[in-house]
Amino acid sequence: MNLQEYASYDGLGLAELVKNKQVTPKELVQLAIQGVEKVNPTINAVVSVLEEQADNAVTNLDETQPFAGVPFLIKELVLHAEGVPHSMGSRIAENTVVPVDSELMKRFKKAGLVLSGTTTTPEFGYNAATEAIVYGPTRNPWDPNFSPGGSSGGSAAAVASGIVPIAHANDGGGSIRIPASCSGLVGLKPTRGRIPEGPFNSELLNGIAIEFAVTKSIRDTAALLDQVAGPDIGSYSKLEMNHAPYRSLIQTQVRPLKIAWTTEPNSDVPVDSECVEAVHKTVQLLKELGHEVVEARPKYEQAAFAKATVNIWTANIYMMIQGAAAGSGLKPSPEYIESAIWKCYEYGRELKASELLEATAVNAGVSRQVATFFEDYDVLLSPTIATLPAKIGELNANNPSIDAVEWTEQIFTYAPFTNLFNATGQPSLSLPIAMSKTGLPIGLQFTGKFADELTLLQLGKQLEEAVPWKDRIPNVHVSKPINQNVTTVIS
Repeated sequence: MNLQEYASYDGLGLAELVKNKQVTPKELVQLAIQGVEKVNPTINAVVSVLEEQADNAVTNLDETQPFAGVPFLIKELVLHAEGVPHSMGSRIAENTVVPVDSELMKRFKKAGLVLSGTTTTPEFGYNAATEAIVYGPTRNPWDPNFSPGGSSGGSAAAVASGIVPIAHANDGGGSIRIPASCSGLVGLKPTRGRIPEGPFNSELLNGIAIEFAVTKSIRDTAALLDQVAGPDIGSYSKLEMNHAPYRSLIQTQVRPLKIAWTTEPNSDVPVDSECVEAVHKTVQLLKELGHEVVEARPKYEQAAFAKATVNIWTANIYMMIQGAAAGSGLKPSPEYIESAIWKCYEYGRELKASELLEATAVNAGVSRQVATFFEDYDVLLSPTIATLPAKIGELNANNPSIDAVEWTEQIFTYAPFTNLFNATGQPSLSLPIAMSKTGLPIGLQFTGKFADELTLLQLGKQLEEAVPWKDRIPNVHVSKPINQNVTTVIS
């Protein structure tokens, strides 16, 4: 098997080859490493290659598992893997290694995925681009002058460029969906409580963040959710699955749905005309597929919600930096922390407990308002982000002139549609349906009722068949010859 053949498969496709003895897991790991060597100098998505760990894993592999032998990368944030670097995108945690697997990592391994490396993240995940000083900027495989999104931009760039078919990601304000949109991938943010967070966390970011992955196909997303969903021992809240596996149920045709759509965020941020056009075309497609489509959107008090977002994020940034410093032995200071993130640390340090409680109460109120809206609709369609992918340097967390509130506003001006569903905890899915005139991906966001990933995945399967995206290949891809001029266009 060569790189071109390897990159043409999704995760389940590679696992099927392993089961049929057409390729060995060790061969797949070597192909993934070759892919890193070929494209990572251009996109800068992979931090560490874990060849020894991968080789050890394939010797004890259960080839009956759905993703048996499939190379897999993890983002260096939140998820813990034994003996693996975990810098959180920060100089204050550089070279940190964690001693044990978290529950989710155990489930990824049990599914047959072979941990082969780690990917970049912005500092403590608080950016919609992935340009941490500790790594340097991660670049978009479709055009290296642009960002692949954030905060799971390293994972997204690695999957989009063909290094691996699936990579770990997490989402506290859009960090699965934003890079899925920018990089042309499937990005599901599962329902709050669906994915285990133990034993080191209870409710990430006071319940607004969740772990999962970015993939190339709906069937990989569905099958992976089957493997990792469900509470772990002692979890703070439990959300059980009460139906047959997603992987089998997505084969059933989705019922006619009542779908609301909007191109207007509650914050009144202007939306790029190409993103608006993509929504309009998708509305027409949904009608042709038999769905009822209505222009409507939930409304809530924006100023209070924006303040709650600042308070929850900065309180958690403070705690993350304190924890990283305790692990590394370094003292928190601007010497080790990017400027805007340092301002968030200082802001969080001064917050009162009552202000954090007020923020969680605001989110609870917003959740109830939005849940009332979804009493009348099965799904809400919107752009995933308000514009095309940002240019490298456009979302600069080391900008010394920006404070914590301004930094938060900048992130959610770029991505004004995603953050709401972190607060409400609803499942939300970005699909790579459209492309810009300049050849950049445009993701569309589909959000479902609380705990109803199934409807989103069935609708995603229908749209994947109606508007296939699997044959779209970025300019920087493991299957293509390296263009010697590609680095010269990078500004």
